[in-house]
Amino acid sequence: MAAPLIELLDISRSFGSTRAVDDVSLTVQSGSVHAVTGENGAGKSTLMKILAGVIRPDAGTIRLEGCEVHFSSPLGALGHGISTVFQEFTLIPNLTVAESIFLGREPMRRWGGIDYPKLRSGAAAALARLESAIDPDGMVRNLTVAEQQIVEIAKGLSADARVFIFDEPTAALNSADVEKLTRLIRDLKARGKAVLYISHRLEEIFALCDTVTVMKDGRHVATRPTAELNEHDLVAMMVGRELSSFFPPRAGTVGEPILTADDLRVTAAAPSVRLKLYRGEILGLAGLEGQGQRGIARALAGIEPAEAGRIEKTDRDQKRQALPVDAGIGRTLASGIGFVPEDRKGEGLFLDLAIRDNIALGVETGRPFWTLAPNTTAVIGSMMQSMNIRARNADAIVGSLSGGNQQKVLIGRWLSSGVDVLIIEEPTRGVDVGAKAEVYKLLRAFSDAGGAVLVLSRETPELIGLCDRLLVVHGGAIVAEMAADGATEHDILHSAIGSRQAA
Repeated sequence: MAAPLIELLDISRSFGSTRAVDDVSLTVQSGSVHAVTGENGAGKSTLMKILAGVIRPDAGTIRLEGCEVHFSSPLGALGHGISTVFQEFTLIPNLTVAESIFLGREPMRRWGGIDYPKLRSGAAAALARLESAIDPDGMVRNLTVAEQQIVEIAKGLSADARVFIFDEPTAALNSADVEKLTRLIRDLKARGKAVLYISHRLEEIFALCDTVTVMKDGRHVATRPTAELNEHDLVAMMVGRELSSFFPPRAGTVGEPILTADDLRVTAAAPSVRLKLYRGEILGLAGLEGQGQRGIARALAGIEPAEAGRIEKTDRDQKRQALPVDAGIGRTLASGIGFVPEDRKGEGLFLDLAIRDNIALGVETGRPFWTLAPNTTAVIGSMMQSMNIRARNADAIVGSLSGGNQQKVLIGRWLSSGVDVLIIEEPTRGVDVGAKAEVYKLLRAFSDAGGAVLVLSRETPELIGLCDRLLVVHGGAIVAEMAADGATEHDILHSAIGSRQAA
């Protein structure tokens, strides 16, 4: 076997008293795709940030083609041919796509100044490799989360590096974009590049990666060829225990309608939508990316006003309340509807505040501004314990938590608020396998207790496993309805590419 392209030898890194990476060694060959996986907090992202030049190790050695190297910044790592596509977006909203892709390494004219034609053409070429139609001159602030992820990937591709680190690259991508990325990674491998791939999606690891390294609690657990493993083996190594039932049991029976929409039109040009969400159920909105699921969910949550239609909410005392289609988030919250956005960091959480402050926003929901809810501390403590939020105490800053714990804090806000409808986008985006199972159980416990959940997810198996009923959306219309139990990805895709509206 040829000498490794990358060697990480006895790497350690601590943050205060926390040992994030503890004496870890890893080697990566040219022309290979090497997965690094484990639960959130396992140390994999810290290890990759050390290789990417974001942070420095306390101990250990990095070798590139046998030569010891030291990186003081991501640009320094890039100068040595190591490119990273970070899970946490590094884009600046008030720059164009092209400016973001080449930030810090802009092509310059011979007499000084940025060569903007070359910058735009280089950005267009990187986007073309991803088969993307994103405008290089468009502003980053106008991009969706999925489009931002594509730009992040294009940013890495624009530097013709020898080593590519992909940190959860598909977390915000739909199935079509995932296929494009898969083709790209296989092309990089065929060209002799080394790819380090961090993902919680097991099917991607088995489809793409030659080798998998598992980390837990900052330590190296095992490195094995993926051909020698199955999903059961890999999950057991990651979580250190068996996951007896990944998805909780479905609802036995459901109650009366709790949220109803009639003739709802998200925009003037959109078709009308009718749907009912029943007390005790988890309902999924399925379909291809950009077919209108997001607009429907956000209209029901009061995040974005709809053009026309009727929305009715029924409370626990069976009192019905009509909600105007432009009611706004304040009124929908008062009626008992909570909303968990896909972009939990940009739209949901206050990252610089403590866990207690983020959850307390739910406890105080609907109360007069001059009053405080009683027993707030007890409620927050109970919520942290019941949700298994892993932090030293309620004063821990939310921005320091793993993705799974951040998601549980955001869900906990609404569980503590008393809402009985939860509308949630991408419930497990960037969440590890163990935390996914915990999130699913939280949502099912909420519905079993008399609430109801409306879920959007790009992961069709997640919708099938979690939900009781599915509505398939195409062109802004609901074109099919089916029980999730027994549904297949083929059934959903067949409906999603059709155009016959369901009766």
